[in-house]
Amino acid sequence: MNPNKILLKYTLKHWILVVSSIVIGFVSTIFNGVGAILVIPLLIYFINPENDILKNAPQIIKKMLSLFEVFSVDTRFFWMFAAILLILILKHITNFVSNWLGTYLSLIMAKDMRIDSVILLLEVDIDYYVKSKIGDIFNRFMSEINRAVGSIRNYIGLVKIIATAFMYLAILLSISWQLTILSSVLGGFLALLNQYFVKRSKKFGEIITVTAKQQTNKLLELLTGIRLIKAVGNERYELKSIVEDIEAREKAGLDAQTNNAVIGPLNEIGGVIIIALIIIAGRYLFNEQLQALATILLTYLYVLFRALPIVSQINGVRSSLLGDVSAVEVVADFLIRENKPFMTNGSIPYQRLETGIHFDNVQFSYPSHQELVLKGIDLWIPKGKMIALVGASGAGKSTIADLLPRFYDPTAGRILFDGHDLRHYDLKSLRKAMGIVSQDTFLFNNSLRFNIAYGLSDVSDTEILEVAKRANAYEFISKLPEGLDTEIGDRGVRLSGGQKQRLAIARALLRDPDLLILDEATSALDTISERLVQEAIDELCRERTTLVIAHRLSTVQKAYQIVVLDKGKVAEIGNHEELLAQGGHYAHLHALQFSDSKEADSKNREDEQKRKAYLSYEARSSLNSLLGSLRLVSEDLIEDSQEKQEILEESCSSAMRLLHIIEDYEYSSTR
Repeated sequence: MNPNKILLKYTLKHWILVVSSIVIGFVSTIFNGVGAILVIPLLIYFINPENDILKNAPQIIKKMLSLFEVFSVDTRFFWMFAAILLILILKHITNFVSNWLGTYLSLIMAKDMRIDSVILLLEVDIDYYVKSKIGDIFNRFMSEINRAVGSIRNYIGLVKIIATAFMYLAILLSISWQLTILSSVLGGFLALLNQYFVKRSKKFGEIITVTAKQQTNKLLELLTGIRLIKAVGNERYELKSIVEDIEAREKAGLDAQTNNAVIGPLNEIGGVIIIALIIIAGRYLFNEQLQALATILLTYLYVLFRALPIVSQINGVRSSLLGDVSAVEVVADFLIRENKPFMTNGSIPYQRLETGIHFDNVQFSYPSHQELVLKGIDLWIPKGKMIALVGASGAGKSTIADLLPRFYDPTAGRILFDGHDLRHYDLKSLRKAMGIVSQDTFLFNNSLRFNIAYGLSDVSDTEILEVAKRANAYEFISKLPEGLDTEIGDRGVRLSGGQKQRLAIARALLRDPDLLILDEATSALDTISERLVQEAIDELCRERTTLVIAHRLSTVQKAYQIVVLDKGKVAEIGNHEELLAQGGHYAHLHALQFSDSKEADSKNREDEQKRKAYLSYEARSSLNSLLGSLRLVSEDLIEDSQEKQEILEESCSSAMRLLHIIEDYEYSSTR
């Protein structure tokens, strides 16, 4: 789609504002022109009211002056001055209204573009985000839309300026067509000179667009990857990289400003030269009309002097428009839907699963890739049962999970829910019936209440706390000073990995999903957190259709069936005992994992013994300190009351420390 059509689409939505701004701007121009015509005659009349020079003035001036003949000679100057003052006031009022409408129009169009952008980003396929950089999207949404809207405002301004130029041209022609032809020829040469700088503006605008995109991308990567950057001590490299982009953008901006700044002085100097040549030409043209020369030439030069800045404005607006061409193209590409993937929506509202899910010879390759990720998958997931997917990385486990909520559709084959093709179901109702808990839990920078109840309305605190208990999250929530109102930071930065997972499970429990998808939900957790999360998962999966993806085979041994994937194909299917008996892929994976886990268990036991010995030593030390302090106080061996108070406080601290050591020891013993 032509980028200008995108601009036209948003402009026509508010055509009344556009037309009003242009019409009122043109009215302001008329006031400006009339005022310009009357200034010189007013000055001449002020010097000598009886002067006959005005009798030889151009017809347009005579017609305007005839309006004041109804007034006496004594009051005529006053009324002419009052008329010019009124015209000046009306010009500024209409100019203000026109500019205000232009500003309001640009703001409302920016709002429309951003709302449409958010709608598009919510509706577009997941694959769009896989192929796009978040920083690039953010840059388009913020700065590029601003520049594109500025371009629309410049177009409207250009229409008003051109209308003004034609009005001044008509006035100049009515005063002297000979001088106007000469002015046009000289102005044409000036316009050609301006063209060079206008072309340079487009070049600088493209550089600004590219460098702004790179700068935004790198800044977002820096913010999201700050832990890694600090962990490897790579701050200097990141600083150098982003500084280069900042400097490149600022240089392009400075070059663009310098280029635009040259246009004004160039036009002013050119205008002075044009005026000087016109004075010389006027002297020869009106040599035989010396009486009319002063009026004609002064009026013409005054109007021309008022008109010359318009040439500069036209070139300035053209320069800005060409500088924003790249932004308009970027925004047009961002807003059009034809070049983006969208999932087709079905018409059947999803209710509940009655029998099960059937993957019928499903094949899949990612968009723009030829290689098949899934090859002839034939799989049955009965209602209310847990099916586990295991296999090496890249075997296709997560891809199968992504097909169920229709983040992607199969390249070939079908996925059937109770015999109905998955593509026939309404997307919103289908996804609302699913709960997804993944390894990388996303949490909003909001309260615990908001994150647990996300997507649901009219949920009471009692319900939230109930699911928090079932998800083993209540204990840590109850210890927080603000409870459910606690703000958890960006992506839940104030919580541990296990706490995040338990919140995700609580969120899924509250939704009571018909189908549950667990994508390596415990793979990144320590042993204690994994135990707590696994207990919560067991509660969540009870009598629920569940698809589990796991690397740790210990978490899926209770599954109804375990599906072993290898290079996109189903290699084995069966329960834990059956697959071990087969001695195939699963048995091999099991042997590898549990041989490693035995070594890890041995090391953990050794570490635990050392820890218990340390805790025992700390407990004896604290107890001895406590008993010694209490003995000093009880036997009145200390007379100083202040010293006695300090010993009592030290005793209290020792008792608290001892209590914490006992709690730590008890906790270690239960592991």
